[in-house]
Amino acid sequence: MPVGITSYGAYIPIYRLSTQTLTQVWGGFAAPGEKAVANWDEDSLTMAVEAIIDCLNGMDRELVDGLYFATTTPAYREKQSASIMAKVVDLHRDIVTMDIANSLRGGSIAMKAALDAINAGSAKNFLVAAADCRVPAPDSTFEQLFGDGAAALLLGDADIAVEIEGSHTIFSDFIDTWRREEDRYIQAWEDRFIIEEGYLAHLVEAISGLFKKYNVTPKDFAKAVFYAYDSRRHAEIARRLGFDLKTQVQDPLLSAIGHTGTASALMMLVAALEEAKPGDRILFANYGDGADTFILRVTDQIEKVRDRRGIKRHLASKMMAPNYGKYLHFRNLMEWLPVRQPPKYAALTVSWRDRDWILSCRGYKCKHCGNIIFPPQRVCSYCQAKDDFEEVKLSDKKGTLFTYSLDNLGVTVDPPSVYAIVDLEGGGRFATILTDRDPEKITPDMRVELTFRNFHEGQNIHNYFWKCRPIRA
Repeated sequence: MPVGITSYGAYIPIYRLSTQTLTQVWGGFAAPGEKAVANWDEDSLTMAVEAIIDCLNGMDRELVDGLYFATTTPAYREKQSASIMAKVVDLHRDIVTMDIANSLRGGSIAMKAALDAINAGSAKNFLVAAADCRVPAPDSTFEQLFGDGAAALLLGDADIAVEIEGSHTIFSDFIDTWRREEDRYIQAWEDRFIIEEGYLAHLVEAISGLFKKYNVTPKDFAKAVFYAYDSRRHAEIARRLGFDLKTQVQDPLLSAIGHTGTASALMMLVAALEEAKPGDRILFANYGDGADTFILRVTDQIEKVRDRRGIKRHLASKMMAPNYGKYLHFRNLMEWLPVRQPPKYAALTVSWRDRDWILSCRGYKCKHCGNIIFPPQRVCSYCQAKDDFEEVKLSDKKGTLFTYSLDNLGVTVDPPSVYAIVDLEGGGRFATILTDRDPEKITPDMRVELTFRNFHEGQNIHNYFWKCRPIRA
């Protein structure tokens, strides 16, 4: 029974930080380019939610049987992210959720686990998401290299857009980069050693093993998509294996978004699928604590999942971080003067009781007058009917700014705070905060969409909720 990718999605934060900005601060030399920088209210969980929403565009979410989430930067050290994400994107209750952590190869490991579940008959449709928001040490090579982003794939045994024809895996106990529990920043051994004995050796071994196992050569592939440590070594892998750099090798996106950790290889794959044609064969390989390799074949079904923001449309939608200081604030990389403000509280009891509207963004539609109420309440604000509503999902609704205000005095990481009242399509009024915005370009009647973000930190809990942002391309 053929199994493969039935849909794909990705997410790139709207902010970019140029390498020129970094060299202006620290001096030295950096290749021209920029990296994607998550907003202060984003993390690996919220970015993965965005990629999943993109992936599930037009799909029936009731058919999803499981969700695996791969990251090295989870929102919690002890608390599953995948279960929160499943609630946010409104998957049904009786599914399998799992976090796969501690390896940059986590995304492809999740793919293999999902494929095994489908082949075993325990699932028919499985979501795999990968995201990372790694904090590099200031004035380091990693600061120029690391970017933020996410990707998601839906795997299944029907309506296959990309059939998985074969795979090969090796593991390795080799240590190249690492981060211990007490480490804030990524650690790495001497560059030449970890490249030659780790990255080059293991990826070439795994891909060569795939070639031998399935009797294929580089000439059998229209595109090669494989993990990139950096641009120079990525090109060296291609030359060693015999791929044509100009026509066969997928751009690693390092100069456009940076190295996005666990999400990097999957984001490259999404970029390749956006350009792929039916009949194309694609080599996909991922590295980290070993390597996973796959032979993919694109089918006619690919034409039915083209309407994704994916990589291309997210790349076209961006704002430049105005300076390095803004980046420092976003990443909380300095010791700041304590601010005078009331403490931020959180109550797990309230969050649990109201989880359907806080996380899943469900409102109430009155059965008497048809108006939509958010947040939900027992009495209709319009006709005063009591306890006679049906739930409606609002997170996928776009809207229009009804009114807004700019607060330049309130404490926020990215002033000013923009408080917004939004009229949603189909009814319903939503009070929230406008994020990913240029205050100079906010206008009355601006079109906006909802986005899941970290609202605030209170009592050592991430308090997530839905904000709005100007509609991205």
